[in-house]
Amino acid sequence: AEHSEPAAKPSAPSKDDSAEPEFETLQLHAGQVPDPTTKSRAPPIYASTSFVFDNDEHAARLFGLKEFGNIYTRIMNPTTDVFEKRVAALEGGVGALATSS
Repeated sequence: AEHSEPAAKPSAPSKDDSAEPEFETLQLHAGQVPDPTTKSRAPPIYASTSFVFDNDEHAARLFGLKEFGNIYTRIMNPTTDVFEKRVAALEGGVGALATSS
């Protein structure tokens, strides 16, 4: 008599590696990539209140909004940038703005 194998059970759907990250993952990692030098996964907290400029022309481009960069912490800093990108990702937005009083 012929022996037949039982029919294979359908497998559970696999996670597609190209799928968008889930909400929980976005809460922890959106808006930031691992640091290529230190390999740190978490963003550093920049406690600086001001930033230096390469020269007068660099400062003029930053203040003229012709070049993206950090000028003064109340306007923008790298830690706030990660926070704003994370909130935008969580809310499905294209951008976010963090403010305080």
